[in-house]
Formats: sequence, structure tokens, C-alpha cells
Amino acid sequence: MEAAATTCYRHPSYETYVRCTRCDRYICPDCMREASVGHHCVECVKEGQRSVRRARSLFGGEVPKAATPVVTYTLMVLNIVAYVVEVVRSGTVDRFGMLGAVLVDAEGVRYYYEGGSVPGLDLIGVAGGEWYRLLTGAFLHLPPDASFGVMHLVFNMFALWNLGRVVEGQLGRARYLALYLLSAVGGSVLVYLVSPETTAVGASGAIFGLAASFYVINRRLGRDMRAVNRFMAGFLLWMVISAAFTSWEGHLGGLVTGGLVTYGLAYAPAKLRTSGVQLAGGMVLVALLALVVAVRTASLTGTV
Repeated sequence: MEAAATTCYRHPSYETYVRCTRCDRYICPDCMREASVGHHCVECVKEGQRSVRRARSLFGGEVPKAATPVVTYTLMVLNIVAYVVEVVRSGTVDRFGMLGAVLVDAEGVRYYYEGGSVPGLDLIGVAGGEWYRLLTGAFLHLPPDASFGVMHLVFNMFALWNLGRVVEGQLGRARYLALYLLSAVGGSVLVYLVSPETTAVGASGAIFGLAASFYVINRRLGRDMRAVNRFMAGFLLWMVISAAFTSWEGHLGGLVTGGLVTYGLAYAPAKLRTSGVQLAGGMVLVALLALVVAVRTASLTGTV
């Protein structure tokens, strides 16, 4: 008596005698996938891929499958697009640049704000409820007709391209994006505390945060710090020199914020380097920055 012919579980018309070593189903050559022992079927391969944990870096982030720094390139595109908008719409910087508190009349003339309300004048800026300026100002740059002009954007994008690729590869995309945005906001908050009457624009605060992160990452990984120290010395020297024509408050605020965030990611105990704990830590930092802004606003407007 002859045994009944066996067929592939996916292709019933194909006669086969090979079984999946994992689920024991019959599989044809089109459904066979090489395994350490024998062959696996398509479904078992997919199930195995779902059950394998993605590799994580020392800082808790998933190691990207591809080496392409997607977030860095996306941030660069956003900054460039924002600059194009500035060129097309001349009032973009006035409307979305980082500004703490000034008074403006019906014709757009600005006046120094000293607290309280003045008939015929409107309070604009973060103190006037425009909290979005804390972030939007970090995606704008000096307009083409300014003294520094388009070079402001070029220098920042060059620094973002160099630093961002390294930091993103170490932290993972989500943590890297959070670091960038928190550094940008941290720089704006210090501008608000020290110079609320000044309009500040530029990605420099976020980039200084990336520089601080780059430094912490290399120390944590135990790398040769001589070249890194020279790099940071040059960055700090630039912060001092550029204080004459840029917002040193934004640079320093971003530097401190980026360094603190990365230090927390790098040196927290291993059991605390989980996505949930790190997300909670980020939310706490956002809440603290919001509290600082609220207290400063109350001080400026005399509502304390």
C-alpha cells in the first residue's frame, strides 16, 4: 500500500517531503528558509523575527537597522524650509522668533516692557501667551538682509550635519529628537530669563546641546578625549566670541540642557535606562522648564 503524497501547506499543487523543523509543516522550495538546522517555513521565520529583541545602545535607544541619520536630515530640511518661508514672508521672524516680552502699537512699533498694561499697546511674546516662540524660534535664522545673513543657516546646518549623525547613531532616533527639542527649548528659556526684550532665532541652542551630548557620550564610552576636548574648547570659545553678535543665552541654555539630558541617559543605573523611565524623566524636565517660564512671566507682568 503506497503512502499518500504530501503537499506544501501554502502550495497544495506542489508535492514535497520536506518539513519545517519548527512547526513540522510540509514546505516546498519556494517556502523554505535556511535555518541553523534544516529549514523553516515563512510563518515561522516571521514569528521568530517578531520575538527577537532589537539591539539597544548603552543609552537605552534601539540601534537603527539602517545607518541613515533620518532625524538629522529631517531637522535640516525643516530648518531650510523655514528659511525659505522667511524669505517669502518677511514678517515670519517677528511673528515666530523667540521673544520674551515687548509692547507694540497699532503700527507695529515696539516699546520696552516694564510690567503692567499700557493703553493702546499690546503685549507680545512669551509673556503675552505666545509660548510657541520657545520652540519655533529655534527653526528660524537671520534673514538674508541681516549682517550675518544666510551664513547663519549654513554654519548651523553644517554643525548639525556633523554632530547630529554621531549623536543620533548613539542615542537612537527618539531620544536624539527629544534631546534636540529639549536643548532648543532650554536655550529659549534662558533667553527669556535674561533678555526677554530681545528677539533670538537660530538652531544654535539645540546644536550646542548636541555638542554637550557628544562630549558626554564619548566620556561614557571611554574614548580618547584629547580630540573631543579640543573640539569642545573650540565650541566654547566660539560661544564667547559670538556673544558680541548672537544670543549667548541661547547657546549656554542649550549647552547645559543637552549636557544634563545626556548625562541622565548615560549614567543612570541600568535598571532605569528603560523607555518608560526616560520618558518620565523627559516629562519632568519639560514641566520644570514650563514652571520656570510661568514664574518669569508672573514676575514680568506683576502677577506674582
